[in-house]
Amino acid sequence: MEGLGNDFVVIDGPTTVAAADVVRWCDRRFGIGADGVLEVTPLDRATIRMRYWNADGGAAEMCGNGLRCLVRLAVDRGWVDGPRLTVVTDAGPLPAEVCDDGLVRALVGAPEPAGDPFEAAGVIVHPVTVGNPHGVVFVTDPAATPVATLGPAIEHNQRFPHRANVEFVAPIGPDAIAVRVWERGVGETMASGTGATAAAFAALRHLGVTAPVRVTLRGGELIIEMVAGQAWMIGPANVVYVGRLPEAS
Repeated sequence: MEGLGNDFVVIDGPTTVAAADVVRWCDRRFGIGADGVLEVTPLDRATIRMRYWNADGGAAEMCGNGLRCLVRLAVDRGWVDGPRLTVVTDAGPLPAEVCDDGLVRALVGAPEPAGDPFEAAGVIVHPVTVGNPHGVVFVTDPAATPVATLGPAIEHNQRFPHRANVEFVAPIGPDAIAVRVWERGVGETMASGTGATAAAFAALRHLGVTAPVRVTLRGGELIIEMVAGQAWMIGPANVVYVGRLPEAS
């Protein structure tokens, strides 16, 4: 499945997933190819369980684009009664729904500052938590930013003991920002739901943009709403193809 070009191998759970399996499946030349692996387990007629691993085999607390994918899958497959459900994640239970236009609206959580801004690799980093760690960097032009150099330097900074996702952000309108994303354990990706949320949250606090925030990523656009301190995202999710994984050789 994919959400704004952020793509995933989605497997039915519950099952046992080894880090080596994730690395093999996500390899774009010798495997299926993906930014990460999602496991979905229906719990009842209104609830599913989500687990997520980045392409390097490391488990992550949350994945916003992955969350939308599993919501769309659960509704389309009839695992739940109606378009609304709750997704149990390592960052907590998150309500979501498939809208009439096919887009998915889901609670991401309550973004919060994760300490004071600090300097790293010559730029100012604003640490934000959205159930997982983020470093937001304001830039003049994301397209001209050396993401491949700055991303890993900030990801592995000592201020992030569990590493971090990094967002490079510029305002492009009174309620709009442009973002490039460096994901821990993956590299640059087409989009990130939690990354868009962290970027929007930081832009609301420091750049004076207004909500709802339109976030333009390499893979398309997400809308981030803020309701009573809670962030909701609205965006697409699609099945690319369905198949069966072979046994490990």
